[in-house]
Amino acid sequence: MKQIVFISGKGGTGKTVVTGALAALMSNQIIADCDVDAANLHLLLDPVVREQHPFIGGKLAVIDTGLCIECDECIDYCRYGAIRGDYTVDSLHCEGCGLCSHICPSDAIEMVPQEVGEWYLSETGYGTFVHARLGIGAENSGKMVAKIREVARELGSHQGSDYVLIDGPPGIGCPVIAAISGTDMAVVVTEPTCAGIHDFGRIVEVAEHFRVPVQVLINKYDLNMELTRKIENLCQENRIEVAGTLPYSKSVAEAMRQGVPMTEYSDDGIVTALREIGERLIRSLESVKIYD
Repeated sequence: MKQIVFISGKGGTGKTVVTGALAALMSNQIIADCDVDAANLHLLLDPVVREQHPFIGGKLAVIDTGLCIECDECIDYCRYGAIRGDYTVDSLHCEGCGLCSHICPSDAIEMVPQEVGEWYLSETGYGTFVHARLGIGAENSGKMVAKIREVARELGSHQGSDYVLIDGPPGIGCPVIAAISGTDMAVVVTEPTCAGIHDFGRIVEVAEHFRVPVQVLINKYDLNMELTRKIENLCQENRIEVAGTLPYSKSVAEAMRQGVPMTEYSDDGIVTALREIGERLIRSLESVKIYD
């Protein structure tokens, strides 16, 4: 079973549209939305939720006022200003570090696990779908990404799936690292803009650091041919394979408005290009080898 993750150095490059379209073209796969901070792949796949589970993230300090001797030690030492003058905890400021519970002389502070979101197991017309919703202002999205990937791998092994298609988060932070580490291939979706090129370089460095083979997909390549050629030259210089290019198409926005994958909405040139890219990625996955 091969794991392929679609990532981007910045948001808005089209990786979710690409993931949804390829999910509709490929078969015998598990689909995972690991962009848990802003999950939206479900808007294209129309999933039917079969299971719903709470996700327990970090911990929150809770003060037992019956035991508290009001010594102010916790207030003085809390670097985040999370403990109020009335010896209650501001949950939005508490980082769950646990220092207050260690220094409290009366053992009045307990670190309580917090539910920070939910994860779901759903069925779609394109395969089993694992996705999640992180609570507003909640943290530990990296841990939630790891949980989604763990469930997807177990389901794939149980069902005898050929692939796990992962819609990864943008950027280069902790959730991205959790999404790409240990995968068989990372497809960087970029666009011919100055910001796209800059952030493309950063995410490629992250993937290569974790020894994940990289391919690049240039979306809306015909908006700026000069910058598209620059991306292609960068790929050639760094021996990175270009998985393909996609033209700008108004039908992409129309498909999103209809809430369906691009391949289910239109059969124009972009669908043909997506089909070729999917076939190319499958061939590459069959021969790819993780770095030693």
